[in-house]
Amino acid sequence: MDRLQEKYAKQVRPLLQQELGIKNVMAVPRVTKVVVSMGLGKSIGNEKVLESATAHLATITGQKPLLCKARKSISNFRLREGMIIGAKVTLRRRRMYEFLDRLISLAIPRVRDFRGLDPKGFDGRGNFNMGLTEQSVFPDIDPDTIDVAQGMNVSISTTAGNDAHARVLLTRLGMPFRT
Repeated sequence: MDRLQEKYAKQVRPLLQQELGIKNVMAVPRVTKVVVSMGLGKSIGNEKVLESATAHLATITGQKPLLCKARKSISNFRLREGMIIGAKVTLRRRRMYEFLDRLISLAIPRVRDFRGLDPKGFDGRGNFNMGLTEQSVFPDIDPDTIDVAQGMNVSISTTAGNDAHARVLLTRLGMPFRT
């Protein structure tokens, strides 16, 4: 079992059950999936940027990314239908907990001028979204291999029905929210 998964099972779940007044253990909020995505608009016409960004995303998540293609052609953006414009990885179970553990304990503290995560990142249904401006905050990535600083979006889906329960869950797991 992963460190964060064990923490959830032994400490966080009983605490949440008591704190939220939930009788059934299966009704306690939990994290179901984490989606990490990168917009690769800078890679249009530059295959090297695309390859390095997908390699970095695979290194960070431990899983091969799915390449997303454009559905429509937009001439102002020099975009043609079928061009690769993004990459995403959906993490579940063990890999999800490993990624969240590295995100919380290693990557977020390395962000420059970090004052806490914005609590407005919740969507109203218990899911949280956050953005990272560059991939170099992860220690797995060698800064010398970065051609273009690439941002990424991290979406955390939970079974919580509302933002308050989801925020309590993520806070107990160690997410540093702004007060």
